[in-house]
Amino acid sequence: MTPHPSVPAVPLPPDERIEVLDTIRGFALLGIFIMNMPAFNTSMFLGFDAAMWPHWWDRGTETVRDVIFSGKFNSMFSMLFAVGFTIQLGRLQAREPERATRIYLRRLFWLFVFGVVHACVFWSGDVLHMYAVLGLLLLALHRLPDRAIAALIVACFLYPAIVGTIRIATAKPEDLQVIIAVTQQAISADNAAFGHGNFLDTARRSTEAMILFYTYPMRLGMLPGYVQFFTTVLLGLLLGRHRFFQNVAAQLPLVRRVQWWALGIGLICGSAFVVWRSVAANPMEPTVWRILASTGYVVGRVAIMMFYVATIIRAVCNERWRRRLAPITLAGRMPLSNYLLQTLIGVVLFYHWGFGLWNKVGPALDLVLAVAIFFVIQVPLTRWWLNRFQRGPMEHLWRVLTYGREALRTTAAPSGEPAAYPDDRPRASSPN
Repeated sequence: MTPHPSVPAVPLPPDERIEVLDTIRGFALLGIFIMNMPAFNTSMFLGFDAAMWPHWWDRGTETVRDVIFSGKFNSMFSMLFAVGFTIQLGRLQAREPERATRIYLRRLFWLFVFGVVHACVFWSGDVLHMYAVLGLLLLALHRLPDRAIAALIVACFLYPAIVGTIRIATAKPEDLQVIIAVTQQAISADNAAFGHGNFLDTARRSTEAMILFYTYPMRLGMLPGYVQFFTTVLLGLLLGRHRFFQNVAAQLPLVRRVQWWALGIGLICGSAFVVWRSVAANPMEPTVWRILASTGYVVGRVAIMMFYVATIIRAVCNERWRRRLAPITLAGRMPLSNYLLQTLIGVVLFYHWGFGLWNKVGPALDLVLAVAIFFVIQVPLTRWWLNRFQRGPMEHLWRVLTYGREALRTTAAPSGEPAAYPDDRPRASSPN
């Protein structure tokens, strides 16, 4: 497309949305909520181990979550973030090449602000700020050839093996004891603030937890989290660059092959990780088995995510299933608003200043609550909102902060037509 410098970065008409991306986003929202629900009602430093639950239904639910949910849906969101990056930046460069990078940096800045406020005031499990940081890497790397991106993906898969080997060679017993002590203190602080504190107490504790995560980024999972997200961000960059989602029907033969291979690899790797964790005397101790299990986890995480994406694509290409998935697709049209709403609902349910259910709900009920809230509250609320407005409230705020007066000028629609909003395709997660 020939650039037109005089044409402003106009909004994307609603009928130009890529439906399959909205459907995948909707599924990612549901999966992230299922995974985040336990982290709303128990300390994030506690970890999630099926053996800690006395009832078989809780242990079974936790095991299933580990194999088919853990890490798969925030990986899905990070992949979609990169797909959206290519769409959004390409559109901006086509219309306003001299301002495209500046506008996109503004988008990333406000996404980072949303994430920091979310993490430090409400819940430290935020991933929005992480996506904003990864967005800067995308800007730096998006012109790399496909082979270089593929090599970076392989390097990300090897990260657990590299770091694990270094730890075996350099780790000291006192290092592990320090992390154990820090973790135990953090669990006690979480229980005191979230289980007994007021709103200011929980906000203060969330900020302290964020500082702690970045104080010990390798031991407490922040750095590995960045690497794992970066893996699927790079995958999304490749898919977006080759316009994979703009014509998924033509990709169905490839999608079918990927679907079942990805499922097999993912189940084997995920099950092996769960077995290792259940028999390991100390899962935090650096060992060769830990290296193998951790590598299997990151491979299984991406493989199961690819299986889900392939399955959703096939379903969207089937008219009967496409209609059945309409509620999930609808939720995917305002993912930023719905992601933050999930946190709001979660902290109100479980924090002491809300309904006070902290540490009182097990994995099985967590799963039931997540699914029920998504379909009984979030989907109807999304339908109600989108019947009146073109975008979700946080999507609209993000648009206005990014585009300023240009966004306000496009709010009013002529002749009674719905207002058109700039495309907000790059979207986070989450969270987990």
